[in-house]
Amino acid sequence: MRAGEMQGMWKSLGTTLEMIKFEHTLFALPFALLGAVLAARGWPDGRVMIWILVAMVGARSAAMAFNRLVDRGYDAENPRTRMRALPAGLLTPGYVAIFTVASAGLFFLAAARLNPLTLKLSPVALGSVLFYSYTKRFTALSHLVLGWSLAIAPTGAWIAVRGAIDSPAPVLLSLAVLLWTAGFDIIYACQDSDYDRAAGLHSIPAKLGIGRALWVSRILHVLMFIVLIRVFRLTGLHWPGMLGILVTGGLLIRQHRLVREDDLSRLDQAFFTTNAYVSVILFVTIATDVFLFA
Repeated sequence: MRAGEMQGMWKSLGTTLEMIKFEHTLFALPFALLGAVLAARGWPDGRVMIWILVAMVGARSAAMAFNRLVDRGYDAENPRTRMRALPAGLLTPGYVAIFTVASAGLFFLAAARLNPLTLKLSPVALGSVLFYSYTKRFTALSHLVLGWSLAIAPTGAWIAVRGAIDSPAPVLLSLAVLLWTAGFDIIYACQDSDYDRAAGLHSIPAKLGIGRALWVSRILHVLMFIVLIRVFRLTGLHWPGMLGILVTGGLLIRQHRLVREDDLSRLDQAFFTTNAYVSVILFVTIATDVFLFA
């Protein structure tokens, strides 16, 4: 391969990773690691952790690339998204399709290397995250479908470690992730509410208006906090875990104070910064709890 072709390939890969916001894997990855740590009541086998990481990267990369691929027509029409890589012509649909298939293959490889149950359930997991891309076309509950897609992570990691769902703990942790994700996705969708209505797309802000949508988001995050308390009690955690849950509650309050019906100027700060902190803080504090008191 010539040097110019190699340079072009790496440039395309870099553009693809930027397009799928690869760094935002940080949102869900700590919850997968948390599910694994709780399942093992400590640090799982290194080989298992590596394949969990590979599975997370593969699934999320496939999901995001597929989303950009099927939404490229809408992205070209929306002023906020028309400069994304596909509508801007920085990448071709064929290249993104190949990247999607390769990422899906990486996910299935990781599932096969973990245990038989992860492999059997892997089509359900991947099908869920790919299906989300179509849901805004027919239901305002697409936020919950996205929540479900991310919520697979902690239970999937639990299965990767134990080979079974032998406790309600991972299911409750997944429920917390679902509620958290749906809540912050509603906030994020507020900026596109006018476009969504004009384009015939469905979302809670487009259906109910921004003010009511923000209240739905708040309710979902209150429910998330309640579920986290239940996870705390069920898993027998101690003060580090409770500290993480309380800090998470404070971050959620801050997130909702940053965004108002008449002022979305701080939406990016509320969405990206706060959400990254939530998942990392919960992982660090609860994992510390497990290591200290196991």
